[in-house]
Amino acid sequence: MIVDAHHHLWDTSHRTYPFLGAETMTPVRRPYTVDDLRAVTGGRVDRTVLVQTVGDVDETAEFLAAAHGSDGLIAGVVGWVDLTAPDVAERIARLRELPGGDRLVGIRHQVQDEPDLRWLDRPEVRRGIRAVGAAGLAYDLLVLTPQLPSARSVAEDLPEIRFVLDHLAKPGIAGQQWDPWDAGISALGALPNVTAKLSGLVTEARWDGWKPDDFRRYADHALLVFGPDRLMFGSDWPVCLLAAGYGEVFDLAQELTAGLDAAERAAVFGGTAVRTYQLPEPPGAIAP
Repeated sequence: MIVDAHHHLWDTSHRTYPFLGAETMTPVRRPYTVDDLRAVTGGRVDRTVLVQTVGDVDETAEFLAAAHGSDGLIAGVVGWVDLTAPDVAERIARLRELPGGDRLVGIRHQVQDEPDLRWLDRPEVRRGIRAVGAAGLAYDLLVLTPQLPSARSVAEDLPEIRFVLDHLAKPGIAGQQWDPWDAGISALGALPNVTAKLSGLVTEARWDGWKPDDFRRYADHALLVFGPDRLMFGSDWPVCLLAAGYGEVFDLAQELTAGLDAAERAAVFGGTAVRTYQLPEPPGAIAP
């Protein structure tokens, strides 16, 4: 069972996406649908986790419906709610009542875009994240290196919640930057309630000239800090298309984990995501 634990969909004919506004994003400024996802994952991936792209609860509702109609391909959705709202729990409950609501497995906010490096430390945000955990959902951390101390603080203070670090906090691979990313990752990875995604790395390298060795020490550090049981593969498709095709990203992850044994690779490419996101059994599965 191979799981892609991080990808997106978007429809530029239906919604405006601020992150697609830059000229560099022109190559991916078009709709990407479930059919497109099925085409690129066919023969490689069995199930996926669809992750929010904008702070809009309507997008989450659409993603849940897409998952509901995907014949089991999209096993989970990491959606969005306003964490600062006083009724976060009720908002999550309403999402779960929608078609596909049983596929809601996590919540994410684009903390990387917040100018306040300690946004996660705000009392109203902490209250919202507690509501996410109380609902049995994971919380995805989309942060950059300067925000890692705040991410560690919230994960340490809320040990009952399952946190997932997206894209290894986007290290500066293009410039082979190391400090203070390595220390921040080590500190966060020391907490047992945090897992991480081996995802989103190709777009942190040179888009037109990366090679596998560019990523090796970053992946090795993540494996050392989190271990295979707390690391999961994600394609970050279609964002990855700026630097690499889906197959190239999948093959790169395979190469970067080639030193693991079969059980460890099974964790990175499926088991960790299933456990962390508590993904439902696929249709027709027979209980052991």
